[in-house]
Amino acid sequence: MSHIIIDGYNVIGIFHKDMEKARDRFVDLLIDYKKIKAHDITVIYDGYKSGAGVEHVAVRGGVKIIYSRLGERADDVIKRIISKDRREWIVVSNDRDIVNHAWSVNSIPIPSDSFFEIVSRHARRSAEQANEEIADELSCKDLEDDEYLHTFKGNPYKLSKKEKAIKRALSKL
Repeated sequence: MSHIIIDGYNVIGIFHKDMEKARDRFVDLLIDYKKIKAHDITVIYDGYKSGAGVEHVAVRGGVKIIYSRLGERADDVIKRIISKDRREWIVVSNDRDIVNHAWSVNSIPIPSDSFFEIVSRHARRSAEQANEEIADELSCKDLEDDEYLHTFKGNPYKLSKKEKAIKRALSKL
Protein backbone atom coordinates (compact mmCIF):
# COMPACT_ATOMS: atom_id res chain seq x y z
CA MET A 1 0.00 0.00 0.00
CA SER A 2 1.34 3.40 -1.00
CA HIS A 3 0.62 6.76 0.56
CA ILE A 4 -0.49 9.22 -2.10
CA ILE A 5 -0.99 12.95 -1.54
CA ILE A 6 -2.52 14.98 -4.36
CA ASP A 7 -2.61 18.69 -5.16
CA GLY A 8 -6.28 18.59 -6.21
CA TYR A 9 -6.52 21.74 -8.31
CA ASN A 10 -3.19 20.93 -9.95
CA VAL A 11 -4.76 17.75 -11.34
CA ILE A 12 -8.27 18.95 -12.25
CA GLY A 13 -7.41 22.56 -13.12
CA ILE A 14 -9.21 25.68 -12.01
CA PHE A 15 -11.18 26.54 -15.14
CA HIS A 16 -14.52 24.81 -14.58
CA LYS A 17 -17.97 26.35 -14.56
CA ASP A 18 -18.92 24.27 -11.53
CA MET A 19 -15.85 23.68 -9.35
CA GLU A 20 -17.79 21.69 -6.77
CA LYS A 21 -18.96 19.25 -9.44
CA ALA A 22 -15.40 18.95 -10.85
CA ARG A 23 -14.02 18.22 -7.36
CA ASP A 24 -16.74 15.64 -6.70
CA ARG A 25 -16.09 13.87 -10.02
CA PHE A 26 -12.37 13.72 -9.24
CA VAL A 27 -12.97 12.35 -5.74
CA ASP A 28 -15.39 9.77 -7.22
CA LEU A 29 -12.63 8.73 -9.64
CA LEU A 30 -10.21 8.37 -6.71
CA ILE A 31 -12.78 6.29 -4.79
CA ASP A 32 -13.13 3.94 -7.77
CA TYR A 33 -9.35 3.71 -7.99
CA LYS A 34 -9.08 3.01 -4.25
CA LYS A 35 -11.45 0.04 -4.70
CA ILE A 36 -8.96 -1.49 -7.14
CA LYS A 37 -5.75 -0.48 -5.37
CA ALA A 38 -5.89 -0.11 -1.60
CA HIS A 39 -3.68 2.97 -1.39
CA ASP A 40 -3.92 5.60 1.33
CA ILE A 41 -5.12 8.62 -0.71
CA THR A 42 -5.22 12.22 0.48
CA VAL A 43 -6.32 15.06 -1.81
CA ILE A 44 -5.71 18.69 -0.86
CA TYR A 45 -7.76 21.60 -2.23
CA ASP A 46 -6.92 25.27 -1.93
CA GLY A 47 -8.98 27.36 0.44
CA TYR A 48 -6.54 30.26 0.07
CA LYS A 49 -9.07 32.83 -1.22
CA SER A 50 -12.44 31.45 -0.25
CA GLY A 51 -11.89 28.84 2.44
CA ALA A 52 -13.05 28.71 6.02
CA GLY A 53 -11.04 30.06 8.93
CA VAL A 54 -9.90 26.55 9.84
CA GLU A 55 -8.66 23.62 7.82
CA HIS A 56 -11.53 21.30 6.89
CA VAL A 57 -10.92 17.53 6.75
CA ALA A 58 -13.44 15.02 5.40
CA VAL A 59 -13.30 11.35 4.41
CA ARG A 60 -15.42 10.09 1.53
CA GLY A 61 -15.21 6.50 0.31
CA GLY A 62 -11.90 6.05 2.11
CA VAL A 63 -10.34 9.09 0.41
CA LYS A 64 -9.21 11.84 2.79
CA ILE A 65 -10.12 15.32 1.51
CA ILE A 66 -8.51 18.40 3.03
CA TYR A 67 -9.49 22.00 2.27
CA SER A 68 -6.83 24.44 3.39
CA ARG A 69 -7.93 27.32 5.57
CA LEU A 70 -8.40 30.87 4.39
CA GLY A 71 -5.02 32.41 3.60
CA GLU A 72 -3.20 29.07 3.39
CA ARG A 73 -2.31 27.46 0.08
CA ALA A 74 -2.69 23.76 -0.64
CA ASP A 75 1.06 23.74 -1.39
CA ASP A 76 1.79 24.71 2.21
CA VAL A 77 -0.50 21.97 3.55
CA ILE A 78 1.17 19.35 1.33
CA LYS A 79 4.64 20.44 2.42
CA ARG A 80 3.59 20.38 6.07
CA ILE A 81 2.08 16.89 5.84
CA ILE A 82 4.97 15.25 3.99
CA SER A 83 7.52 16.94 6.27
CA LYS A 84 5.72 16.01 9.48
CA ASP A 85 4.75 12.44 8.53
CA ARG A 86 8.13 11.03 7.46
CA ARG A 87 7.05 8.19 5.21
CA GLU A 88 7.69 7.75 1.52
CA TRP A 89 4.82 9.71 0.00
CA ILE A 90 3.90 9.70 -3.66
CA VAL A 91 3.28 13.40 -4.23
CA VAL A 92 1.09 14.26 -7.23
CA SER A 93 1.82 17.79 -8.44
CA ASN A 94 3.46 19.70 -11.28
CA ASP A 95 4.38 22.57 -8.97
CA ARG A 96 8.19 22.80 -9.02
CA ASP A 97 8.33 24.02 -5.41
CA ILE A 98 6.39 20.97 -4.19
CA VAL A 99 8.46 18.67 -6.42
CA ASN A 100 11.73 19.99 -4.96
CA HIS A 101 10.39 19.78 -1.40
CA ALA A 102 9.17 16.21 -1.98
CA TRP A 103 12.63 15.10 -3.11
CA SER A 104 14.19 16.80 -0.07
CA VAL A 105 12.04 14.78 2.37
CA ASN A 106 12.50 11.42 0.58
CA SER A 107 9.11 11.44 -1.13
CA ILE A 108 8.56 10.84 -4.83
CA PRO A 109 6.85 13.48 -6.97
CA ILE A 110 4.71 12.27 -9.87
CA PRO A 111 3.43 14.57 -12.65
CA SER A 112 -0.30 15.29 -12.39
CA ASP A 113 -1.13 14.33 -15.97
CA SER A 114 0.60 10.93 -15.67
CA PHE A 115 -1.22 10.21 -12.41
CA PHE A 116 -4.61 11.25 -13.83
CA GLU A 117 -4.08 9.07 -16.90
CA ILE A 118 -3.14 6.03 -14.80
CA VAL A 119 -6.03 6.50 -12.35
CA SER A 120 -8.52 7.02 -15.17
CA ARG A 121 -7.31 3.90 -16.93
CA HIS A 122 -7.47 1.78 -13.76
CA ALA A 123 -10.88 3.08 -12.76
CA ARG A 124 -12.31 1.86 -16.07
CA ARG A 125 -10.78 -1.59 -15.87
CA SER A 126 -11.33 -4.52 -13.60
CA ALA A 127 -8.71 -5.40 -11.00
CA GLU A 128 -7.52 -8.41 -13.04
CA GLN A 129 -6.84 -6.35 -16.17
CA ALA A 130 -5.04 -3.68 -14.17
CA ASN A 131 -2.32 -6.08 -12.99
CA GLU A 132 -1.74 -7.50 -16.49
CA GLU A 133 -1.21 -4.15 -18.22
CA ILE A 134 0.82 -2.23 -15.64
CA ALA A 135 4.04 -2.68 -17.66
CA ASP A 136 2.63 -0.53 -20.48
CA GLU A 137 2.44 2.46 -18.15
CA LEU A 138 6.10 2.30 -17.21
CA SER A 139 7.71 2.93 -20.57
CA CYS A 140 10.88 4.99 -20.50
CA LYS A 141 9.31 7.30 -23.08
CA ASP A 142 6.92 8.62 -20.42
CA LEU A 143 9.83 9.32 -18.09
CA GLU A 144 11.76 11.21 -20.79
CA ASP A 145 8.89 13.65 -21.29
CA ASP A 146 9.15 15.05 -17.77
CA GLU A 147 11.33 18.15 -17.84
CA TYR A 148 12.79 17.75 -14.36
CA LEU A 149 13.91 14.15 -14.93
CA HIS A 150 16.62 14.83 -17.50
CA THR A 151 20.09 14.04 -16.32
CA PHE A 152 23.31 14.89 -18.08
CA LYS A 153 25.86 12.90 -16.08
CA GLY A 154 26.77 9.23 -16.02
CA ASN A 155 25.84 6.32 -18.23
CA PRO A 156 23.04 7.40 -20.63
CA TYR A 157 21.61 3.87 -20.61
CA LYS A 158 21.31 3.69 -16.84
CA LEU A 159 18.43 5.43 -15.05
CA SER A 160 19.30 8.01 -12.41
CA LYS A 161 18.24 7.48 -8.79
CA LYS A 162 15.34 9.91 -9.25
CA GLU A 163 14.19 8.17 -12.45
CA LYS A 164 14.35 4.78 -10.70
CA ALA A 165 12.33 6.15 -7.77
CA ILE A 166 9.67 7.59 -10.08
CA LYS A 167 9.51 4.35 -12.08
CA ARG A 168 9.11 2.40 -8.81
CA ALA A 169 6.36 4.76 -7.62
CA LEU A 170 4.52 4.56 -10.95
CA SER A 171 4.63 0.77 -10.79
CA LYS A 172 2.80 0.92 -7.44
CA LEU A 173 -0.08 2.94 -8.89
